Amino acid sequence: MALHFCSFASGSSGNCYLVESDNTTLLVDVGITGKRILAGLEENGHEPEDVDGILLTHEHIDHVRSIRMLGRKAKRAQVFGSAGTLSGIEPDRLPEGRTHRLPDPLEDFSVGDIQVRPFSLSHDAGEPTGYSFCQDGEQITIVTDTGCITDDIFSQIREADILVLEANHEVNILQMGPYPYPLKQRILGDHGHLSNETAGNVISKMLDTREKEEPPVVLLGHLSRENNTPQQAFLTVRNILFENDYYVGQDLTLDVILRDECSRRFRVGE
Repeated sequence: MALHFCSFASGSSGNCYLVESDNTTLLVDVGITGKRILAGLEENGHEPEDVDGILLTHEHIDHVRSIRMLGRKAKRAQVFGSAGTLSGIEPDRLPEGRTHRLPDPLEDFSVGDIQVRPFSLSHDAGEPTGYSFCQDGEQITIVTDTGCITDDIFSQIREADILVLEANHEVNILQMGPYPYPLKQRILGDHGHLSNETAGNVISKMLDTREKEEPPVVLLGHLSRENNTPQQAFLTVRNILFENDYYVGQDLTLDVILRDECSRRFRVGE
């Protein structure tokens, strides 16, 4: 059995990811246009009716933009989100009878043959949630829109085979840029977004402490349009890894997922 991952879009202007096994198809966030989501599904060999579940990380528009449309098109998809996330979305945008509030405290659950492990993030939203997806010892973990990495978040990161990790901004670019001071402080705060440097340090710690021998795939995501570039994110993270004696292509696969195009399809497991 294998798990697959594909990013349809990742960035401050919209986010949507596909996670699937041989028998189950999930979307994580639907923050881009419905047209782009349908195109991403088609590119991966799916129709909307194939989607078994839609998992929402939080209620900001770049994560829920097309929830009404996908709720109609994906006729059997169950929608999951925390109480805080769901309360921040107008009820008529959510599919009646197919919307499920995550328990408090958070507990694992299954959609089809994929085990879903929700965990709390640190972001200025109503109960933001990250997710790990597990099957037969393999794990895909998505961590974006968090201002810091708590012990609970790191416990999910450490053993991920595919990790989507936020690298939102380069601190110097943000500090020197045109954003108003309060917005800069929000982004830099514990309820904002992770910097490239923080992402690099987290990945180094992951490699220091993980028990799995197989090198992980780490995908840098949710880049800011104004305060980062894919090249800058990759170079900053790669340099921090090098300083800690870890090498891209040897100790891990490192890539950047983009805001405006589908990624390649990543696979873990047999």
